[in-house]
Amino acid sequence: MRSIAIFLLFAGLVAGFRPPDPASYEDLLDLFQAWRDFQHPRVDDGVPDYTAKAMAAQHRGLAGYRERLAAIDTSGWSVAQQVDYHLVRAEMNGLDFDHRVRRPWENNPAFYTMIWPSQSDVPAREGPVIYGAIELWQYPLPHSGDDARRLGERIRAIPPLLDQARRNLTGNARDLWTAGIRALGEQQRDLDALAARVAGSPLEADARAASEATARFIGWLESKADEKTGPSGIGVEHYDWFVRNVMLVPYTWAEQVAMMKRELARAHAALKLEEHRNRHLPSLRPIDDEEEYDRKMNAAVTEYMAFLEDEDVVSIKPYMDGALRARIGRYAPPVDGRREFFAEANYRDALVMRTHGYHWIDLARMAEEPHPSPIRREPLLYNSFVSRAEGMATAMEEMMMHAGLFDGRPRARELIYVLLAQRAARALGDLYMHSNDFTMQEAVQFASAWTPRGWLPADGQTVFFEQHLYLQQPMYGTSYLIGKIQIEDLIARLSLQQGDAFTLKRFMDSLNERGVIPVSMMAWEMTGDRETVSAWLTP
Repeated sequence: MRSIAIFLLFAGLVAGFRPPDPASYEDLLDLFQAWRDFQHPRVDDGVPDYTAKAMAAQHRGLAGYRERLAAIDTSGWSVAQQVDYHLVRAEMNGLDFDHRVRRPWENNPAFYTMIWPSQSDVPAREGPVIYGAIELWQYPLPHSGDDARRLGERIRAIPPLLDQARRNLTGNARDLWTAGIRALGEQQRDLDALAARVAGSPLEADARAASEATARFIGWLESKADEKTGPSGIGVEHYDWFVRNVMLVPYTWAEQVAMMKRELARAHAALKLEEHRNRHLPSLRPIDDEEEYDRKMNAAVTEYMAFLEDEDVVSIKPYMDGALRARIGRYAPPVDGRREFFAEANYRDALVMRTHGYHWIDLARMAEEPHPSPIRREPLLYNSFVSRAEGMATAMEEMMMHAGLFDGRPRARELIYVLLAQRAARALGDLYMHSNDFTMQEAVQFASAWTPRGWLPADGQTVFFEQHLYLQQPMYGTSYLIGKIQIEDLIARLSLQQGDAFTLKRFMDSLNERGVIPVSMMAWEMTGDRETVSAWLTP
């Protein structure tokens, strides 16, 4: 038998045959492209198919992709290639979780929101977003030619999509249902605003028809609201699985609760100490006109960029300044004497929120310096990028304070801790909603009560939007501080590993080179130590 095998092998070699090579990294890239094509639903006449039959078929089909991924042998791969493997695995886990647990097409009316007027500051729209959603900011005015035609086609898909939604939405999650009514009301207003902007063009009729369809859909949701009595949180066990296997974060629900409580207490205590130190200084006065706004915002970008360069914080690229200036926005007067939360900080010291604007530098880098790996070049699915995207933007606030950015602006340091407290309070809302200890309204009240200075009123837009997002997307609310904590941990480990060779600029540049991926995966690459993830990363 052995001699026959040797003969056949020799004959094959003579004929030009080569035994199949072990699975290679190129096989992963091929699978990734096939997976991305498979992941989105079938589209009929511009309408994505989220019917029960279609979703059951998709879930069955997912098993084959997961089997193909599991069959790939990563032995001998570089750390970066192994990280790419786990990024693909996390995406497949995300779709599996949607089918097993979240089922947004069944439980979440807001999932059927199609219109998004402004750009998100992270690589992909936050939360579960329907395939084919219209990013209206990508269609600059005046709408004409191919842009107008494509936009009209997509808007005309809204009425049949909402008709399908009535059949698909069979869930019993009360908070998701009632919050969805408010979210769809935003869509109706956005469509009405669009119709007004394009008055007299064919797009006006499309926008008005979609608005009317949205109004009818809202009426249907309201008629069914009293029937919805079930919880909306996913439960602690599912939360832990999602965090570990989709978000690639090593902390359980209970660990995150402890961490967020500590951050909330630290923020309040630090704020009081800062206020005590500054008690003889004048309070920060909000910007109160358009000229002052433009002058101070542009000056803040100039000062921030100079600090990053002069203090060797990060390598400066030509696109960074423009990325920040493009997001200055326009002056808006207060309404009834108040502004939404982030404007309260932004209008008191323009430099503070420029640090969080690292988001826009990240997005500009993705466009100007695409990552060599196709897997990292496009936004990761299921928001698994958030520990890096939101964590880094949040970390920059306190990191830059400690690096000296606000040494000449002591009252600005107070704002850093106000922001920190708000992030911790809303994060606990996320955690307690998903353990079903809080209703969404209780999470809103908690975040409002624990945010300093009354800047997050419970009847405001910000707190509702945030808690609704966190109810739809587990761990999004904790990602700002969990990601920040992971980044701080990475700095600590690298500083011990590198000793005197460690510099902030070297750290920042190395971090930026990895793409916008989970911090745990970046830590594995940057330290070269798989022990940082082996205790919890599924093989």
